[in-house]
Amino acid sequence: MPKVLAQGKLIECESQVNLRKVLLIHDVDLHNGGSQVINCRGLGTCGTCAVKVEGEVSAANWRDQTRRSLPPHSPASDLRLACQTQVLGDVKVTKFDRFWGQGSELVWTPEG
Repeated sequence: MPKVLAQGKLIECESQVNLRKVLLIHDVDLHNGGSQVINCRGLGTCGTCAVKVEGEVSAANWRDQTRRSLPPHSPASDLRLACQTQVLGDVKVTKFDRFWGQGSELVWTPEG
């Protein structure tokens, strides 16, 4: 079973499970500030659940690619939308600050 390391928590999950759902079920907050209120609830349209993912995950789908091609995101960044990402193997997740999660300062990291 794959393991997800996020916010100092090691979470075991099924393969091909949605990353956003796994993190929220285990009380890992994906949203900064007011984005908790306006987030799209997993539709891939808002971009507020953007995280850096290291490890084995699904390829970026068209929703992920399209939303990250719009400001404030950039298609050149190494972020992914958690709501559009399936866990395929062990992964490490890092969430950055700023409203859309595109900042450079860490809010939380896998190390705590």
